[in-house]
Amino acid sequence: MKSLAELTALRDSMKNKVTIRENSATTRVVVGMATCGIAAGARPVLNAFVEQVEKDGLSDSVMVTQTGCIGICQYEPVVEVLIPGQEKVTYVKMTPDKVAKVMEQHVKGGKPVTEYTINTSKL
Repeated sequence: MKSLAELTALRDSMKNKVTIRENSATTRVVVGMATCGIAAGARPVLNAFVEQVEKDGLSDSVMVTQTGCIGICQYEPVVEVLIPGQEKVTYVKMTPDKVAKVMEQHVKGGKPVTEYTINTSKL
């Protein structure tokens, strides 16, 4: 940091990202962020979801958050999508590259991306 203004700008940009993750939205995207998830690459997945929500202008209706251990460590990174009126969908072995498809088809379109789910994934 070279100046207080740069630090303030950085704080403000990060504050907006945290707000996206903590808003009172109805649809929730929950990323497993226990040590096993982080070691498997969950942090870039979480960041990709936050960025995609912001890019799509969905910060009022989609909350991206994190949780501890989901209990299926061998399938990390794990993401759960909870849309009101639908069953919870658990995505496994998630990568940042898969986020756009999950957002488009499932979060926005209401249809789970079955090839990424725990039920049908070739693990």
